[in-house]
Amino acid sequence: MGVLLVSCRDARYARSHYLPPLIRAGWTGEVRFLTPGRPLPSLDDAAGLLLTGGLDIHPRHWDPQEPVHLAAQVDDKRDFLEIPLVREAWDRGLPIFGICRGEQILNVALGGSLIQDIPHHFGCPKERHQHGTAQDPGELHPVEVVANTALAGLLGAGPLPVNTRHHQAVHRLAPGLRASAVYPNTAKGEEILVEAVEASDLGRWVLGVQWHPEDLTERGDAAGEAARRLFEAFVARLVQPALQ
Repeated sequence: MGVLLVSCRDARYARSHYLPPLIRAGWTGEVRFLTPGRPLPSLDDAAGLLLTGGLDIHPRHWDPQEPVHLAAQVDDKRDFLEIPLVREAWDRGLPIFGICRGEQILNVALGGSLIQDIPHHFGCPKERHQHGTAQDPGELHPVEVVANTALAGLLGAGPLPVNTRHHQAVHRLAPGLRASAVYPNTAKGEEILVEAVEASDLGRWVLGVQWHPEDLTERGDAAGEAARRLFEAFVARLVQPALQ
């Protein structure tokens, strides 16, 4: 069993919020927390990569001419750690699970772009996608899991209740990724807010979700069941990778 790499800003926070769902899902191996400011680690012994939530991504990584939005709080140091980390993990075919910022950096690292501020872009209320805390998710809203995707295979197609606290989102999808969940109530013309992405190649286990399943795994409702399934599927792939 290899080492699970967890990229984060604060190892103490990540240990308390992300490690318990992984252990409940069956992970018994080593976990290595990666924080900004250190050299890119070797991935030779890595079983997979978990990209945690956090602050915003600088737009220079998808468009050098795009200014930072006034509502953005960029974390340059995490950007410079995680972009090469994601690319190497992808090149090696490792399982990757991105959560909130983690979904966004996954898309950016592989060549996609972001909406810097959802209310500004879609003209929707700020509170629609940014409320609750890690301790109290607040009101849940339904995302629509797209049929015939790997995510639908895990959770079923159709509406799924999730928590939300973000103001940025996937815009242009990276090559090799496709949308696997959307939020139809936030749209502009034919453009719909993307809530989850996955590898187009179903031979890869690569998934990013915009919500925070780590905050939901102890719930006894549909949101909790879905959150547990996500971590269980990730751990199952870490333990038993696909035959090459």
